[in-house]
Parts: sequence; structure tokens; C-alpha cells
Amino acid sequence: MNMNVKYRVLGVMSGTSLDGIDLAICTFIKNQFWQFNIERSTTISYTKYWKNTLQNLSLKDQQTITKIDKEYGVFLGKTINSFLKNEEINFISSHGHTIFHQPENSFTLQIGDGREIARVTKTKTINNFREKDVSLNGQGAPLVAIGDRYLFPENKYCLNLGGFANISIKKNAQITAFDICPINIILNQLCKNLEIEYDDRGKIARKGKLIPKLLNALNELSYYTQTPPKSLGKEWVEKNITPLINIKYNTADLLHTFCEHIAMQIGVILKDGETLTTGGGAYNIYLIERIKHYSLSKIILPDDDLINFKEAMIFAFLGVLKFRNEMNCLKSVTGAERDNCGGIIHDI
Repeated sequence: MNMNVKYRVLGVMSGTSLDGIDLAICTFIKNQFWQFNIERSTTISYTKYWKNTLQNLSLKDQQTITKIDKEYGVFLGKTINSFLKNEEINFISSHGHTIFHQPENSFTLQIGDGREIARVTKTKTINNFREKDVSLNGQGAPLVAIGDRYLFPENKYCLNLGGFANISIKKNAQITAFDICPINIILNQLCKNLEIEYDDRGKIARKGKLIPKLLNALNELSYYTQTPPKSLGKEWVEKNITPLINIKYNTADLLHTFCEHIAMQIGVILKDGETLTTGGGAYNIYLIERIKHYSLSKIILPDDDLINFKEAMIFAFLGVLKFRNEMNCLKSVTGAERDNCGGIIHDI
């Protein structure tokens, strides 16, 4: 492919914490290196219907899941149309919403039917980025590492604090990446006890008290001693974390203790250099303070666009690489049999 090629792409991302759909119009230019710009972005909150539907879909039968996959694709398409308002883009690159992530069973499912998105928007759509890697015995996650390598070469660590914490680590031209621990998937779940969506800036966690027994039980979970490649999903959380926090503790104490757990697990990894830190958890001031306490790396918080939309932007970039038929999934990250070019292109 030629140098100096420019792509204008819409990245679409829905995270496990169900805080909404991230939409970002991004431009990418390939000179000697890749350059990017997030031109316009927004987060569309889920209605009660979609929140409940997505939260409970993993419990439904195959027929219902297939039906909702299409329905959610139509919903994404309509949401995209309202956001784009006839703006010209080359294509849409959509992560979808994860319902199952079980790489150990060679299975992962992100719903949001790409054919429906392409039909409703009348725009070429690329989706289903994880399945190919899983079919090659990889984890199918984390996928942001390729973007961290090409778009943020100067940061040794790229840390994303979303539903889960995931990290990319660059060392001697090699890159590894993995999920560290759950974050907002638990913190936001705990906030439901208080009938709020999330703990604004970690104010409630800050007031809570440590529950040492719970902290020890969390830190002793076997996942933390596994070597990468490794990734986490909702299923792991429900099996390993939910039983520990369902005991009748005070919610503020649970939030405080879980923040301590997160910070300790991240601190184990951040040994030096600089850490570009993004995702919704970057606004949890208390959590960031605790991460700084346990880490030897300099924690860098970029501008709001990057904090909020880095993942949507990187999925736009994964689409660009797929469009160019270049590798967008690295075996050094996922443990797959080979580097691969994931995603399915739906033409109109």
C-alpha cells in the first residue's frame, strides 16, 4: 500500500461496564509512521431496555441471542446515523458488545451484526475482530496492543482502566499485553447497592475502610499468578469475584477494598518508565492515587478525548489494518499460533 494514505473511520466500542456506546470519528495517516486524530466523539448512554438486555443476554438461548445480535446491529446502525449526520467516512469499525469470552473453550461472542450496521448506515462495516484469533488458539484479547505499538511508541506502558484493566508493555521492539484485573465491572456493580451509576471520582471509596480478609482473598486468586497470554471475561468475574463481594459488607468499605486490590495488582506490573493511562477509571481520583502509591512508573493522564475514546479509536485503527490486509492481532499478545488479520468486512 502507498505511503501518505489517509483514512477517515468511525470507531464504535461498547465496554463490559455498560456505560454506553463510544463513537469516534478518527483520521489515520500513514507516512513513515502512523499518525492519528480523534476529530469528533461522543458516548451514547444505554436505555434501560438495552442495559437489561445486554446484561442478561448470556443467560438466554441461542435463538434469542441471534435475534438480539441482529436487533442490536440495527440499533447501532441507527445510533451511528444520528451521530454521523451524513459526514463522509471510509468505513465503520465496530467492536460490538461482548456477551461471551471463553477462549479456553475456543469461544468468544461480540454482538452487533455487521451486516445490519452496513445495511442501516449504507456504509462498509468491519466487525468481529476477536473470533479469528480465538480459532487460532489465541485469547482474542487484548486487541489494543497493535494500536499501542504503532500509535503510542514512546510510552513503555499503555494502561486502560475500563470494565477491566488491560496493559500493553513494550520492551526491545517486542510488545506483550494482557488483562490485569476487573475494575468498573465490579465498582459500578457495587454502586448499584447505593442506587448510583458509579462512584464519582472515587469519593465513596475514599471514605470506606479496608476489609483485610477480603483484600487477601482477592489478591490470592490464581489468575494473578498465571503468566500471559491471559485475558478476563464476565464469566470469570461471576465465578471468582462476585461470591467474595456478595457477603454483607458496607458498600463504601467494599469500594475502598476493591480499589486497593486494583492498585496493588497494577502496581506489581508498573516498574519504571511512563504509563499512558486511559479509560473511565482514569477519572477515579482515589483509584489513581492508590495506583501511584503502589507503582514505580510515572502515571500520565492525557486529554479527555484520549482518556475516553482511545479504545474506540484503536478499534477504528484495527479496521484500517484489516482494510489494508495487514496483521492486526499479535501472537506475542494473544498466544495464537500466528499473527493474524482479524475482522469481517461487510460491504453494502
